Amino acid sequence: MKHLEIKIKTTARTQIVDITSHIQKLIQEHSFMNGLVFVFVPHTTAGVSINENADPDVKRDFLDKMTMMVPADTAYRHVEGNADAHIKTILTNTSQTLFVEDGQLILGTWQGIYFCEYDGPRTRKCWIKFME
Repeated sequence: MKHLEIKIKTTARTQIVDITSHIQKLIQEHSFMNGLVFVFVPHTTAGVSINENADPDVKRDFLDKMTMMVPADTAYRHVEGNADAHIKTILTNTSQTLFVEDGQLILGTWQGIYFCEYDGPRTRKCWIKFME
């Protein structure tokens, strides 16, 4: 099977978007029962992460601390004006691998899958691949 694609429209320069339900929907639509799901973000200024998904303050805290650690207004050598976004992407990575059992994503009780935008707003994509 060829990889599948999720389109994600962000509305801010930095933003966290929960994509857990999108991935679970693809699993169900393709009757994928058991194996691995690979989630890959084909961008150099966006990433994907897994973290707590119960309290929205986690997303805000994460973005606030990332901005403090890697500010946008620092003099970087990269001249496009988005060097901070590239660095943040390196810190969060561009892929995750998850288990699927009985047609369900296997995540911890509070976990969700986050698309991490660092150079928006944009329309982005996230590629999904199943492997039995």
